[in-house]
Amino acid sequence: MIILLRLIAWLLAAAVTFATLGPPQYRPHSILGQDGEHALAFVLVGFAFGLAYPRHRLLTACISVPMIGALELLQLLMPGRHARFEDFIVDALAASVGIVVAAVFYWTTMRHWRRSKPETS
Repeated sequence: MIILLRLIAWLLAAAVTFATLGPPQYRPHSILGQDGEHALAFVLVGFAFGLAYPRHRLLTACISVPMIGALELLQLLMPGRHARFEDFIVDALAASVGIVVAAVFYWTTMRHWRRSKPETS
């Protein structure tokens, strides 16, 4: 199961990277607006990585913020793209929220699973 979660996390990261650095016409658009799209994408990425690497969530969060910053700065090199500090803030906060939600989800699921597990003697 953990391998599947890690595959999903990395595929989501690749998709977000392509949407961020790829040609603007290939970037998906929704009714959420730019900040909403950024928040949703990075919450999902943070959640996926939070579940995929449960023993390394703090490290994941510490690595994700500079990586998001680098991704934002790389847009300066892409024609038709722009780097904005607001996007960095939204993306970094959303990824962090996703990681925290994954931790809470994991903790409550494991707690429930341990309670419902029959005791053996």
